[in-house]
Amino acid sequence: MLSIVEAAGWPIWPLILCSITALGVVLERLNTLRAPRVIPPRLLEEALAVSAAALPPADTVDKLERNSPLGAVLAAGFRAARRPHASPESLREDMENAGRAVMHGLQRYLNALGTVASAAPLLGLLGTVVGLIEIFGSQTGSGGNPLLLAHGISVALYNTAFGLIIAVPSLMFYRYFRGRVDDFGIELEQAARRLATHLQPLIESGRATRG
Repeated sequence: MLSIVEAAGWPIWPLILCSITALGVVLERLNTLRAPRVIPPRLLEEALAVSAAALPPADTVDKLERNSPLGAVLAAGFRAARRPHASPESLREDMENAGRAVMHGLQRYLNALGTVASAAPLLGLLGTVVGLIEIFGSQTGSGGNPLLLAHGISVALYNTAFGLIIAVPSLMFYRYFRGRVDDFGIELEQAARRLATHLQPLIESGRATRG
C-alpha cells in the first residue's frame, strides 16, 4: 500500500483524507440511522396507552424525550398539551418544530458525505493533470527521461482510480442515507398526527393539565 501511495505522488493525500472522512461518516450514520434507534417499534403505542385518560407526568415525558428521535417528537406534543389554553393548532405546531429539529439531527454529516462524493473525482482529475504535467516535463530536447515518464503516468492513473473508488461508494451511501432520512420523516409525521388526534379530546375536555 505504501508503494502505491508513493507512486501516486502528493495528490493522493487529499484523496486519502476524503476516504477517511467518508468511512467515518458512513460508519456513524449506519449506527445512528437504525430503525429501532430512530423509531422504536412499540413506543407510539405505549405513549398512547399511558395517556389514555390523562397526560403522563413530567418525569415520564423527560424519559420519553431522551428515548429516541420519535420520543422527542411525542414529548413535544405532551408538553404542548399540558400548557394552559392549549389548542390542537399549538400542539401540531410544537410537534412540527420538534420534528424539524429531529430531522436536522438525522441529516447530520450527510452534506459532508455528499461533498466527498462530488470532490473526490475532481481531486482525482487534479492528480491526473499533475501526472500529465510531469509527463510533459520529462520530455527534453535530447529525449525523455523514462523514470519521470513512468512516475507521471502512475500519478495520473492512480489518482484517477482512487478518485472514482472513493466517489462511487460515497455517492451510493449518500443516496441511501437520504432515502432513510426521508422515510423516517414520513413515519415521524404520521406518528405526530396520531398523537395529535389522540390528545385532542384531552385538550378539549380540560383534562390536559391533570395527571
